[in-house]
Amino acid sequence: MGGGFGIFDIILFAMLAAFLVYRLRSVLGKRTGHEQRRSDPFASPDKAAETGNDNVISLPDRTPEEAAADVAPDSPLSAGITQIKIADPSFEVGSFLTGAQSAFEMVVNAYATGDGKTLNMLLSPEVYENFAGAIRSRELANHTQESTLVGIDSTDLLEAEMQDRIAVVTVKFVSEQINATIDENGDVVEGDRNAVVKVTDIWTFARDTGSSNPNWKLTATRSPS
Repeated sequence: MGGGFGIFDIILFAMLAAFLVYRLRSVLGKRTGHEQRRSDPFASPDKAAETGNDNVISLPDRTPEEAAADVAPDSPLSAGITQIKIADPSFEVGSFLTGAQSAFEMVVNAYATGDGKTLNMLLSPEVYENFAGAIRSRELANHTQESTLVGIDSTDLLEAEMQDRIAVVTVKFVSEQINATIDENGDVVEGDRNAVVKVTDIWTFARDTGSSNPNWKLTATRSPS
């Protein structure tokens, strides 16, 4: 009986250890940015919201749900949303903006750390080459980037339309960041390690609604004119 009880304990502890390893890997996989396969932030907004880096402290003045509720029903934006919903009935503004906010955090952090795998997953080939080129130039100069996304104040939908079967959505992010470029001697050559600045970015995302791939890609970035 003693031997049987011991075997049962070993099996039980093995199952418990396997479960703990699975849970640990799932948590670490959302934080490292270097795992081989990552979930699309738009595909599961609730889980995507958990992918924030430890340097990120969300301080939203306006939630994605509030932004979605403010879309005027008879506006061109509303008409564009309707077109996308016809092509993709699963599309919801609030969920999309939550995913876009998560993608914004991931891209900002990945660019700062030179994480090409994450950038490749989230960016169109053209935008990826722009980001990768900037990272290569930084590395050739022996510079590193220190970035802290203090918080995202707002995430707002600006434009939505269908271009043939491609859904195109433009989003404005207002965030607070600390950015500094550091040279090989540890000196700041651009930015300020101690200054929190408000940054406004306008990003355009696109997805082929005729494809079985549910992932959205960042296809363009710009600053307000």
